[in-house]
This record gives sequence, C-alpha cells and structure tokens, in this order.
Amino acid sequence: MGVLKTEYEVTCPCCQSTLVVDEGLKRVVRHTQPERAGMPKLDEAHSILAEAKARRDALFEQSVQSEKTRGDALSKRFEEALKQAREEPVSKPQRDFDLD
Repeated sequence: MGVLKTEYEVTCPCCQSTLVVDEGLKRVVRHTQPERAGMPKLDEAHSILAEAKARRDALFEQSVQSEKTRGDALSKRFEEALKQAREEPVSKPQRDFDLD
C-alpha cells in the first residue's frame, strides 16, 4: 500500500511498531508490529499444545499416585498413634479450674 503525501511513517519508541499517521485526518491510519523472536509460530502450535497436554497428564498422574498412597500413610500414622495411646497410662486430665 502506497504512502500518500499527507501520510508519514513514525516508529514507536516504546514497542518499535511502525505507525502511519495521516496529517489531514490527524490520526493513525495503519500500524505494523515488529517481528519478535520470542513469539511462537502457528506451525509450532500443535507441538506446543501436545507438550502442554503431556505436562498436564503427568501432573494429574502424579496427583493420582499421591492420593493412592495418602490413604496408606494416614492409616500407618493412625496405627502408630493408637499404639502409643495404648502404651501410655490412663490418667485423669487436668482442668484449668483444678489448678487454682
């Protein structure tokens, strides 16, 4: 697209975009963003989505495994507490009222 005599190009100091400003309209007519190296290409979208899905699946599988072993760990802790409670002598609990 050609540039008219009333239009001029300006480079944005912030984002390095090219702005085409029309002097007669006193507004931006067109802009173009610069190519960025960090932006993913559309061709790579499938592989990016596949990697994200694999990561989510791995996290979910890890969560399932931890929930499976959580019951075993809780029952083991319960058994240890029950054993300790059986070994301790039974005593009357102290109340704050009795300490006065």
